[in-house]
Order: sequence, then C-alpha cells, then structure tokens
Amino acid sequence: MRRLFAVLRQHSNPILAWIARIALETGMRSSEILTLTRSQVDVKRRVVRLTDTKNNEARLVPLTQVATEVFKQALNNPVRPLGCDLVFFGEPGRDGKRGPYAYTQLWNQTKKQARLDDFRFHDLRYEAVSRLVEAGLSDQEVAAISGHKSMQMLRWYTHLRAEDLVKRLDDLNNT
Repeated sequence: MRRLFAVLRQHSNPILAWIARIALETGMRSSEILTLTRSQVDVKRRVVRLTDTKNNEARLVPLTQVATEVFKQALNNPVRPLGCDLVFFGEPGRDGKRGPYAYTQLWNQTKKQARLDDFRFHDLRYEAVSRLVEAGLSDQEVAAISGHKSMQMLRWYTHLRAEDLVKRLDDLNNT
C-alpha cells in the first residue's frame, strides 16, 4: 500500500491519489466516488451522502479525519472549472461537458511503477472493510458504512488475521 501511494503522490495531478485515499478510508466503490458532487460531501459533519449506489439504497458514509482532509483538498482544487459540480472531474468530452475523472490508464501505470500488477482498484475497498473489522466495529456498523446488504457478502470482504484475533482474545482475558 505504501508503494502505491508513494507513486500516486509523485504524479502532477493529485486527483487519482485523492480518489484512491478516499476508497481506502471509506470503503466506497469507485463508481460512488467518481460520481460524487460537491453537495453530497459535508466536511463539517464529516459525512458523504450517497444516492446512486450499487444496491440502489442511499446511505451516509462517515468520514475519517484523513478522508475529511482529502475531501477538503479536492473541494478546494484550484483548477476546478466554473460550473463543474463533480468532486473528481475529468477533461471535457466532445460535447464540452466534464464527466467523472477517467483513471484507468494512470491507475495501470501506477500499479506497474509500484510493482503491484495484480492489485485492482477494488482491492482498496477490501482493505478498507478489513480495517474497519480489525478496528473492532461490529458487522452491522461495517455494513452501514460499506453498503453491504448481506452479512455473507460482507464476510467475503473481511480477511481477519489470526494474529489480530490472538490480541483480541488476550484483551478479553485481561478484563
């Protein structure tokens, strides 16, 4: 993960680094991140209001302090074109309108530079959900953040490490 973000920080345009950090901090899907508008992000309350989700259920995503700072940077992007409401905007299309940031080519270059050829953008979501579980959030809390409808699907994303479970067991014995 460190290598990936080290390479991302080297790029002159910070948008992909911001997108990747938001994915890692929130567990949001790339489609949810790319379609965000400025009005959906409330940095004061530290939440993002998602309306267009994979399972068609709106949800509020709480933001870590890191995610909040990243959103502040993205929302204050000095090169934001007038009239562009997307948080992560791309170049104008043939019609002159800006759509979501197209990251695939740069993502593939970044993975190659970081020597993470098998790493997929969606793996940031897996990592985020695993971190939430490892931090001790309940399945219900993690599902509320990630938008998983079934616990079976949520478990697919979580990869508990035996070492972490040993520490939790020790903590139980010390109470």
